[in-house]
Amino acid sequence: MLHFTNVRALLLLGLIPLLVWRYLRRVKEGDGSLLFGSTIAFEGVHQPWTVRFRHVLFAVKMVALGLAVLALARPQKGTEEEEILTEGIDIIVALDASGSMAAEDLTPHNRLYVAKHVVRQFVEGIKHDRVGLVVFAGKAFTRCPLTLDYGVVLHVIDSIELGTIEDGTAIGSALATCLNRLRESKARSKVVILVTDGVNNRGEVQPLDAAKIARTLGVKIYTVGVGTKGTARVPVRDPNYGMVYVNMPVEIDEASLAQIAGSTGGIYYRATDRQSLEKIFQEIGRLEKTRIEVKTYTHYNERFLEFLLPAFTLALMGTIAAYTRFQK
Repeated sequence: MLHFTNVRALLLLGLIPLLVWRYLRRVKEGDGSLLFGSTIAFEGVHQPWTVRFRHVLFAVKMVALGLAVLALARPQKGTEEEEILTEGIDIIVALDASGSMAAEDLTPHNRLYVAKHVVRQFVEGIKHDRVGLVVFAGKAFTRCPLTLDYGVVLHVIDSIELGTIEDGTAIGSALATCLNRLRESKARSKVVILVTDGVNNRGEVQPLDAAKIARTLGVKIYTVGVGTKGTARVPVRDPNYGMVYVNMPVEIDEASLAQIAGSTGGIYYRATDRQSLEKIFQEIGRLEKTRIEVKTYTHYNERFLEFLLPAFTLALMGTIAAYTRFQK
């Protein structure tokens, strides 16, 4: 869309109707006629084309004048550009892969399967934020450092299996591993999402000590306890009967998990089924929004030559014609 910088110049367009009116009036006044008794003598006499199109020269001048006025008004065409400024979040998910995550109380499969599926959905919905993954049981390991390559994160999530790490639940070690990855982070917000179904029983780092360090580093911890209440069916390999299922009590240290989250500004959640776990991650996603600022810039390009050159061309043609073929 054209934008005129010198809008006042457009007022000069009002001269064109006045000039046209003045021209027509002069033509009418100067078009005198002689009275003849008979016009037979003039039959068959044709006016030359220069006379019949004598108004063309004036029209060309008016068009040239109009274009010149438009050029004087400095027409510009704007191009909008958007600059998106983001302040991303660094998020590390610490996922429990201990033997108890084999419990099949979160349909349609075991706890680890459902947790992997929900974490995968969570990562797929992330934009502009770096994501990392720590997996723990009796020990904790960084399976994926902080990255914007979400495809890599998803691949790592899919590869997590039970029984690949010494059994146990080292919650403190898992948090310490996450904090080690986040301590050099320059992100506006640093978040750990801890997903576990048990009680800390391994590792040298106490979970509450790790929470204190997290608070010092400005890291917010969300804790999620996974598992139904009461007992859960867990597959166990029996030397005589092979794989059998036994009901085992669900032991989640909710008090410690709530204290860890609360001391760092996070929230503790309890997921007793797949739907509640999905809602928990959706809520965390809403709480930890990336701040996005969109600035719009409009760049204007001068377009006066598109009017000035035709105006000059028409004026030149009119001048040449005035002194050649259109002379009276």
